[in-house]
Amino acid sequence: MNILITGASGFIGSFIVSEALRRGMEVWAAVRRTSSRKYLTDPRINFIELNLDSREEMVGQLRGLSFDYVVHAAGATKCLHADDFFRINTEGTRNLVNALRDTEMPLRRFVYVSSLSVYGPVRETQPYGEIMETDTPQPNTAYGRSKLESERFLDSLTDFPFVTLRPTGVYGPRERDYFLMAKSIKGHTDFSVGYKPQDLTFVYVEDVVQAVFLAIERGRNGRKYFLSDGQVYSSRTFSDLIHRELGRPWLLRVKAPIWVLRVVTFFGEYVGRMTGQISALNNDKYNIMKQRNWRCDIRPAIEELGYSPQYDLERGVKLTVKWYLENGWL
Repeated sequence: MNILITGASGFIGSFIVSEALRRGMEVWAAVRRTSSRKYLTDPRINFIELNLDSREEMVGQLRGLSFDYVVHAAGATKCLHADDFFRINTEGTRNLVNALRDTEMPLRRFVYVSSLSVYGPVRETQPYGEIMETDTPQPNTAYGRSKLESERFLDSLTDFPFVTLRPTGVYGPRERDYFLMAKSIKGHTDFSVGYKPQDLTFVYVEDVVQAVFLAIERGRNGRKYFLSDGQVYSSRTFSDLIHRELGRPWLLRVKAPIWVLRVVTFFGEYVGRMTGQISALNNDKYNIMKQRNWRCDIRPAIEELGYSPQYDLERGVKLTVKWYLENGWL
């Protein structure tokens, strides 16, 4: 079985590549010319450069190839300008799908890695309820809106075998955003915002990979599945577990009101645009951290795909911090 994985050099994509190789599949890793191949060293990997900005160019790049499955994990989670989210996430998805259709490739399944962020702050009235697929999406970030537009494009197709996955916050080895929390805690500071209760959900990268291959095998065309580890955590649980795995260094806990985060992210975005360097503290991050409810209903993934999360937060954080330490990140 041939599989094409976009975003193969990225955090989630590189783990998908490893699992596809383990399953004995013929793996094609779609990368950019400038992409690092640090985690793509297996000699069995076939590389292909795809220009997601150009449908026409991709038709030429794909001509003569045939894939049974495509996993579209490429995308931007941070951008200097909001328009870039739509260029990369929305138009890139549209261009890829149209190029595949132009080549008349007989795909058996296209798996799109979307995000829980397409829903935004729904069910924010306490007690918080699970976000359901029947809820109306209200994305409040450019990232979430770009992913939702991608989903709606796929929904408009009547003859394309796609399945969409909507993971909540994905963490694990090689991940860089949650790593900043670990780095801060090692530096003796734990920063959090907001005084209202916050219900958080997480999913370990290997559980996302599990869901990808279940979607390939059992997913129903056109269906969308939320992914988490099935648990709900308080806002301090993640940092407490990191603190423990780092040997409990002395720690200054700083809890600030939301307006402080608004000021910090405003200037972070401004400085990022002035310097051309994308900051982790930007306007999208403000809306993400401000959101109080990240519960989601994973029962359809369990019942239809057979999804069974193997990593709760305690186990996942232990493995993640261990990797950060062994690989010199911390």
